[in-house]
Amino acid sequence: MSFEGRALIVTADDFGLSVQVNEAVEEAHRKGVLTCASLVVAGDAAADAVRRARKMPKLGVGLHLALLDAPSAMPVDAVPDLIDAEGGHLASRPVVTGAMIALSPRVRAQARAEVHAQFERFAKTGLALDHVDGHWHFHQHPTLLGMVIGEMAAEFGVAAVRVPNEPALPSWRAAGRRGLARRLKTSLQQAPMMALMRWRLRRAGIGCNDWFFGLNDGGAVTRELLLGMIANLPAGISEIGLHPASGALSGPFAPPAHWKAREELDALTDPDVIAACEAVRLVRFSDVFPTRRAA
Repeated sequence: MSFEGRALIVTADDFGLSVQVNEAVEEAHRKGVLTCASLVVAGDAAADAVRRARKMPKLGVGLHLALLDAPSAMPVDAVPDLIDAEGGHLASRPVVTGAMIALSPRVRAQARAEVHAQFERFAKTGLALDHVDGHWHFHQHPTLLGMVIGEMAAEFGVAAVRVPNEPALPSWRAAGRRGLARRLKTSLQQAPMMALMRWRLRRAGIGCNDWFFGLNDGGAVTRELLLGMIANLPAGISEIGLHPASGALSGPFAPPAHWKAREELDALTDPDVIAACEAVRLVRFSDVFPTRRAA
């Protein structure tokens, strides 16, 4: 589905990974422009996130599919090739993990079991599945995307999946005309995969956004940058992905030091940002792509 004007989905990732993230999601939704949140179902604060979500029926909650740098839904001894031997959680090695999933039937089976377990956990929350995306955008891995499209979609009612396709020139303008070479490089490198991803989803009858902002500036979306993104949205359905938190994050899944999680929360509730969003249609994925019943 497309729009003559501009529709905007504003999503917070890592819902359920910590209480600080959960607090930020609730505040940004109740007092700001946040329309969606993506749930890490095996996160330490997942139960708290679900309790909050049940009290916010207008928040679109999706599955933040995590195969990297997160707790596993499966017992660690059931997915040993995906686990960091020292940390006891899903390893932070996208290239290695991605290659093993693609090339090894054994690892692929472990990944399938982990993906299914995460979908099952989400289903047990009783929340409507607004969308699916991935921690570190790892859901765009062709094999994992195939699992979502070919196996999980019918069983769990997947209606929409994020396509992390950031347009270089609008992104550059939003950032105050900074970093053009980097943004063009990212866009050119991603273009074939994004086109294939969108084609596969649409062929399967699964919805997706047209554009995504936050790939080049992940974790550091300030008030000024958020205002720039809103002002430079292309026509169609755009998603802005953020990582807000109410306070400093620590522990094995703490974000990089340059991230500005508290500033992102402040940006989402800023009066000027709220006013800027009046010029666009704020939506959830499920407002555009109605949720489906599970098989």
